[in-house]
Amino acid sequence: MLRALDIRDMLIIDRLDLVFQPGLNALTGETGAGKSILLDSLGFVLGWRGRAELVRQGAAQGEVVAEFELADDHPAHAVLAEAGLPGGSELILRRINTAEGRKTAWVNDRRCSGEVLRALSDTLIELHGQHDDRGLLNPRGHRAMLDAYAGAAEQIAAVRAAWGQVARTRKALEETEAALQAMQAEEEFLRHSVAELDQLDPQPGEDAELDARRRMMQGAERIRDDVARAFALLGGDGAEGAMADALRWLEGVSDNAGGQLEEPITALGRALIELGEAQDGVNACLQALEFNPADLEQAEERLFAIRALARKHDVTPDALGTFAETLRERLHRLDAGDADLSERRAALSAAQGTYDEAAEALSVMRRAAAVQLDAAVMTELAPLKMERAVFRTDITPAEAGPEGVDAVAFTVATNPGAPSGPLNKIASGGELSRFLLALKVCLTGERSARTMIFDEIDRGVGGATADAVGRRLSALAQGGQVLVVTHSPQVAARAQHHWRVQKQVADGQTLSTVVPLAADDRVDEIARMVAGDTITDEARAAARALLHP
Repeated sequence: MLRALDIRDMLIIDRLDLVFQPGLNALTGETGAGKSILLDSLGFVLGWRGRAELVRQGAAQGEVVAEFELADDHPAHAVLAEAGLPGGSELILRRINTAEGRKTAWVNDRRCSGEVLRALSDTLIELHGQHDDRGLLNPRGHRAMLDAYAGAAEQIAAVRAAWGQVARTRKALEETEAALQAMQAEEEFLRHSVAELDQLDPQPGEDAELDARRRMMQGAERIRDDVARAFALLGGDGAEGAMADALRWLEGVSDNAGGQLEEPITALGRALIELGEAQDGVNACLQALEFNPADLEQAEERLFAIRALARKHDVTPDALGTFAETLRERLHRLDAGDADLSERRAALSAAQGTYDEAAEALSVMRRAAAVQLDAAVMTELAPLKMERAVFRTDITPAEAGPEGVDAVAFTVATNPGAPSGPLNKIASGGELSRFLLALKVCLTGERSARTMIFDEIDRGVGGATADAVGRRLSALAQGGQVLVVTHSPQVAARAQHHWRVQKQVADGQTLSTVVPLAADDRVDEIARMVAGDTITDEARAAARALLHP
């Protein structure tokens, strides 16, 4: 609910503080007094696109502050949370406009964009009038209005869920088809590569092992002669024989050496043992250096084959085994591709069937609600002196989407047999106002979370029709808040709260101000609306009759 509106230096308003109340609030005043400026200022702080030049002449900047009271379940809380703005039961919007045209906005004292303001305004305010392009005259919102009237939230949720599943399964099918097409394009490569890798069957670490063997075999011929000569020098005709002879000679004379040869003899024994181990190692090396030249050729061929295959596929030799598994998996998916496609197509068909059922159930509900809404609006039109007019909710096929397969448009025909068409194309100004009011009365079942503003919606009507308009506006305001800008005394008399917009000249400047009216002042204002500039006793009596029917 709109609690307060503070305006500074906007158009012909220098300073204005307004405090609004629940129920029906009426703004009256002579033509040109500045009633539209109030709406322009409110639209400005809500981020609506309007007049380009709003700052009062001679002022450095204009400023508007709007204060709203929010219930705990008000949809504005979700907008605030998504934008990362502070919330609470009080919402304060502030926006300034410099004389140079620069605009800056705050929500609860935190800077924000015009986009956030507009998102909040959709939850805070409904504006209805003869030039309304944000409410009932906008066909883009008619389907949502019919759905709200039908109480179709659960069905819409089901349709949205089914639509999401259709989108996901369609995407999965498209991805499977694309992957299969890509694999089919390289099928020959996959089959050839897998066969080539399977035939070679490279093992992890084999490249290093083959390289070491190859190097050893390549150097074996050169080093074997030296190793053999060394082995010969270590044998019986060499070091081993000489050391054995020396040991034998020393052992033969040790008894006569007074123990001085015991340690040398022991050392020679150890040396012979070590020499034997050296001989064994050199002999093993000689045996390892024995190879068939064909072995070198085979090792080189396999080593070169492994490295060539690794270069071909741009992987390391040790990664060829893992790469082969990857190719086999792709080949397996290719071979199983038809089965995958069948599964994906079946899943899409099932999801589409679920969506079609949910969309059809929603369409049935909409068609039933449309019949009820048409009858309700026609009932409302009769007291508004439009009993010959025809209102109809047209439901036509539309492209499937998350909210079903229906396009909804409210159409009217002002006389039986006349062609029907959009509200703002067929009805005249006064007729349009009454159509909008009747429709709004029918569409507003529970208390609205938004403040409803009707801008001269009673234009072109009077007498009993204007009284019917006032009664319906008063009914709409029960439990909520309605602001009406009106020239009709019958409508103004139905308001619980009444303000008069008036001009005054101060220091050569024309300024607009808004005055809250007490009971006696209301009588005079409504009398003025009845009689014009000259207020007579009869006009006051008529005003009192309207105020206290």
